[in-house]
Amino acid sequence: MNRISVAQPKLEGNERKYVLDCLDTNWISSNGKYIGAFEEAFAAFCGVKHAIAANNGTTALHLALVALDLQPGDEVIIPTVTYIATANAVRYCGATPVLVDVCADTMNIDPAKIEEKITPRTRGIIPVHLYGHPADMDALSVIAKKHGLWLLEDAAEAHGAEVGGKRVGGLGICATFSFFGNKIVTTGEGGMVTTNDDELAAKLRLYRGQGVDPKRRYWFPVIGYNYRMTNIQAAIGLAQMETIGDSLKERQVLARMYGEALAPLKDLLVLPTEHPDMHHVYWMYTVFLRSGGEAERDAVMRALDEAAIETRPVFYPMHVLPPYKEDKVYPVADEWAQRGLNLPTHQYLTRADIERVAAALQKALGR
Repeated sequence: MNRISVAQPKLEGNERKYVLDCLDTNWISSNGKYIGAFEEAFAAFCGVKHAIAANNGTTALHLALVALDLQPGDEVIIPTVTYIATANAVRYCGATPVLVDVCADTMNIDPAKIEEKITPRTRGIIPVHLYGHPADMDALSVIAKKHGLWLLEDAAEAHGAEVGGKRVGGLGICATFSFFGNKIVTTGEGGMVTTNDDELAAKLRLYRGQGVDPKRRYWFPVIGYNYRMTNIQAAIGLAQMETIGDSLKERQVLARMYGEALAPLKDLLVLPTEHPDMHHVYWMYTVFLRSGGEAERDAVMRALDEAAIETRPVFYPMHVLPPYKEDKVYPVADEWAQRGLNLPTHQYLTRADIERVAAALQKALGR
């Protein structure tokens, strides 16, 4: 039986052609025509003025926080359910990630729980568009404006997601994306920061390239970082942008097929929802057991693994991980994160594959 992987990149456009062009012309490092072309294409896709490429999503986050002048002693509010890079990037700056519980239906940060965590040291909020569903940016914008805070979107998993018809990437002061191999747009490893702020964009470019003065060679006015993307990575990224429309449509089809196949299990599983006026891009099709806990969820995952179907658990909340452990209760995160699993989500899945996953889930759940 063929194994169904949880994720696969789709490389069926001009990726090979553009990479070979890099090799043939010897433009393989952090200079070359594909970097600027990829940045321009991604900025246009997000509807923003600037896109600044980085070598991965975590460095993109750190780069954004450095450019926003986050300092030791500052605090940044983040959801407790996220990939650990969100918290780590804050800590890289010597600042403190302040954790907030999430909404049960999307696992995104709960705006109603934020204001109680704001202190005089709070500088900003990082909403995470988890698994492809946007956070409630309208509510978050009201809170941020009221308290004089910036909003930095962690859009690593949400290429093309929308709020009110506007794509993520331009809904805060800036946004960061990941192009890891399992993302909707991939460069193997890679990241991007998007913004409409000209001054911030200039800072991002300055800090990305070791802090070298763009007008004075080998003059370094600041301490910078080597967070540059290679021309080869950007070549793959540019090719990916040429087919992004099809990739997003394919995920919508995939989500509909899952919804139909799993409908008989709705008394046992909570399926993904999509808020009104928001657009979910289904980076990972994520379901939750209606009862039980981590042990029961893991048993289901083992059963699927034995059926040659790869899955992933929902991220552990930050407050249970050793670097950020807190002896506090986050009711939604504590109850729901341990019940969640990501099902196979990629463009190569067929209806037969989806039905096979559904049948394996049905068996694993004892139906």
